[in-house]
Amino acid sequence: MKTALLIALAIITAGYVVFWIRGILAAKRRSPEVVRGGIMPGWRDAGIGCVTNFLDTLGIGSFATTSAFFKLWGLVKDEQIPGTLNVGHTLPSVTEAFIYIVVVQVDVVTLILMIAASMVGAFLGAGVVSRWPRRKIQIGMGGTLLAAAIIMVMTQLQWLPGGGERIGLSGGLLLAAVVGNAVLGALMTLGIGLYAPCLMLVSLLGMNPRAAFPIMMGSCAFLMPVGSGRFINAHRYNLKSALGLTLGGVPGVLLAAFLVKSLPLTAVRWLVVVVVLYTAAMLLRSAIIERRSRITAEPAAAVE
Repeated sequence: MKTALLIALAIITAGYVVFWIRGILAAKRRSPEVVRGGIMPGWRDAGIGCVTNFLDTLGIGSFATTSAFFKLWGLVKDEQIPGTLNVGHTLPSVTEAFIYIVVVQVDVVTLILMIAASMVGAFLGAGVVSRWPRRKIQIGMGGTLLAAAIIMVMTQLQWLPGGGERIGLSGGLLLAAVVGNAVLGALMTLGIGLYAPCLMLVSLLGMNPRAAFPIMMGSCAFLMPVGSGRFINAHRYNLKSALGLTLGGVPGVLLAAFLVKSLPLTAVRWLVVVVVLYTAAMLLRSAIIERRSRITAEPAAAVE
C-alpha cells in the first residue's frame, strides 16, 4: 500500500506541475500585472525557500518563518501570503514526504485516512480563504500564528504529552485523528503550518511522535497541490516569491534530510517562537492600521 501511495503522490505532483505551468502561461496572457517585474526569483526568494524548508524537514515548520521573512522585507502583500506559502512550499513538501514515508514506519491505513482528510479540509478551506479580503486574512493569520506560538511554547516546556508507542490508530481514536487532520488541512490554507498541531494531535492520541513525520509531511504533500490550485486559479499569490520558495526549498530539504546529523533544535525552536510572535504582531498591527485608515476615510467621503 505504501508503494501505491507513493505512486499516487507522484501522479498528483506531476499534475500539479503541469497545472501550475499552465496557470503561469494563462496569467501572462490574461493578467499581465501578475507577472509584472519578471517572474524569475532573486537570491532572497531562493534563500528564504532554502532556509525555511531546511528547518521544515527537521520538523520545525516553514510557514511561520517564511511569513516573517515576507513581512520583514515587504516581499509579498498580506492578502497574497497564504497563497504564496501554499504554492511555493508544495514541491519541497512533496520531496519531504517521499523521504519520510519510505524511511519511517507507520500504519498505512492511519496514514492514508489522515492524508485524505487533510486534502478535503484544504480543498474546502482554500475555496474560502482565496476570496477573503486583505484585512480578514491579516486578522486570521495573526490569530492562528499566535495559537501556533502558544503550542510551540507548550511543547518546549514539555507541557504537552510526549506520545506513546503506537504507530497506528483504530476505532474512535482513528476517527478523532481523521477529523482533527481535516481541520488542520483547512487551517493550512490560512497560512498556519500543519506540523506542530499535527505532532500535538498524534501525541495526544498516544502515537509515537516519530510516526508523525510521514503523517504530517504526507498530509502536506497531498493537500498542498489541492489547496494551491485554488490560489493559482484566483491569482491570489506572488508568482516570483513562490518560484523562489520552490527552487530554494528542494535543495534545503535534501540538505537537511541527508547531510545534517545534529543541530541545537531547542535553541532554534525558541528562535522560531520569537519569529512567529513578531510576525503575528505585525499582521495584527497592519489590520488595526488599515481599519483606522478606513474609519478616517469614511467621514471625509461622506462630507464630499
